[in-house]
Amino acid sequence: MARVKKETKTAQKVKKAEKKAPKAAKKSVKEIKKIEKPIKAEKVKVSKPADKPKGAKKIKTGPKEDTGSVSFQIDNFSDKIKSLAKHLKTHIHDFDSRRGLLIMVGKRRKLLNYLKKSDPVKYEEVAKSLKLKA
Repeated sequence: MARVKKETKTAQKVKKAEKKAPKAAKKSVKEIKKIEKPIKAEKVKVSKPADKPKGAKKIKTGPKEDTGSVSFQIDNFSDKIKSLAKHLKTHIHDFDSRRGLLIMVGKRRKLLNYLKKSDPVKYEEVAKSLKLKA
């Protein structure tokens, strides 16, 4: 038994168009072929951000980057506190964010107290770099 190929949808459309009007069929065939041509992928330019993304700054203290040190955590909390304070200046009635801000300030204070007890020299450096009250 010989296999019979099924006609594609475009071929069916062409046959219908030819039956209706032969001149119109030629135009529709060209239109259908234009549609069927594979669309070329356009080159998309990916813009790189001008500034570094906001977030954690990594402090190099040795061969590996340090993200868990107390001074890093204090610095990270300070960045978050600054951004939340800016947000709260425009959104005065955002009480949930205000609560989060107060919690972060408390955590930063605890870390500063720990750093002051364990390494007073490092505490002074961190306080001066972040312009905190010592």
